Amino acid sequence: MSGNRAVAYKGPGVVEVIDIDYPTFELKDGPGVNPANVGRKVPHGAILRTVATNICGSDQHMVRGRTTAPSDLVLGHEITGEVVEVGPGVEFIKVGDIVSVPFNISCGRCRNCKERKTGVCLNVNPDRPGSAYGYVDMGGWVGGQAEYVLVPYADWNLLKFPDRDQALEKILDLAMLSDIFPTGFHGAVTAGVGVGSTVYVAGAGPVGLAAATGAMLLGAAAVIVGDMNADRLAQARSFGAETIDLSKGDPAEQIEQILGVPEVDCAVDAVGFEAKGHGSDSGHEAPATVLNSLMDITAAGGALGIPGLYVTGDPGGIDAAAQKGSLSLSLGTGWAKSLSFTTGQCPVMKYNRGLMMAILHDKVHIANNVNAKAISLEDAPRGYAEFDAGAATKYVLNPNGYLDGK
Repeated sequence: MSGNRAVAYKGPGVVEVIDIDYPTFELKDGPGVNPANVGRKVPHGAILRTVATNICGSDQHMVRGRTTAPSDLVLGHEITGEVVEVGPGVEFIKVGDIVSVPFNISCGRCRNCKERKTGVCLNVNPDRPGSAYGYVDMGGWVGGQAEYVLVPYADWNLLKFPDRDQALEKILDLAMLSDIFPTGFHGAVTAGVGVGSTVYVAGAGPVGLAAATGAMLLGAAAVIVGDMNADRLAQARSFGAETIDLSKGDPAEQIEQILGVPEVDCAVDAVGFEAKGHGSDSGHEAPATVLNSLMDITAAGGALGIPGLYVTGDPGGIDAAAQKGSLSLSLGTGWAKSLSFTTGQCPVMKYNRGLMMAILHDKVHIANNVNAKAISLEDAPRGYAEFDAGAATKYVLNPNGYLDGK
């Protein structure tokens, strides 16, 4: 093999499909690769032919120019694939396996991995704990919006689907296991959702819809999703969520109209650092809006799950503080109400097998809930543009034809 096509970030607002090298069992120099990782041997890795690779809102942050991502960075951290080669150190994963790839890259050897904190592995990123494919400041592991991709520590990282034919039949649902379904579910779990809970989810993008789905799986009595995009709110209603339109004002009054009280037991931030104000301020970016509103509407003693992305470097931030991830939070409100907060990457491996079983046994249809749509790799620039414009769609790239007819 010698060829490989991939989606690359070229500059703010621009992605292109380019030719890149076929993967080898060594990390080569390239855009965004930490110098300390160049030449790193990967005998424990596997090369996948990509079955499905999704466009994520986190990718969109980079494409908008809201990070320090370099030009020609190959994108994509939501990967499902078929194993076509394994390194000499791989024992259990075999050629032909259909697998889900957690977006967190983790070694399985460090203290954090052994404590199930795979989102902050200590050994895969020289810059800081935690890594991901195709993402800025994450060590330089090549992204998976490509025909082929290298996955390190394959025996540890890869979730093998038990039956190939069943997996390919449910592949659009299973493609959500690499990131957004576990991430949304993690938001609900860390918010303390349980049987009978009332839950508010800020944001009706794919992660917000996954969080609402997760809350329902956990037994919530009422799940309310807030957004300003009518199509995305309609998508939330399509599987049973209540909705509120934040362009009409702060959520408390609208929550009271639904629940009879202006607060919820649990809240999830599925928006992140590009949040906009509510009501009359809905056209303006106000990155602390969601977190402050969630503290206001969450009952005392409750919790906030925060899977929405926050960064330490945002060139497009509204002021000098926001450009380094410093937000004007009403922490006093959170302290006075004894609220708990959980932030950071979802440790995908904590949830992905259980959610896989829920999919395989028809307990959940996450692809329908997030309106997953397969498009070709060459159509990726269109998918990015439509997603950025607010399409109520989860775009799934189909580089090798596995999703034809899906």
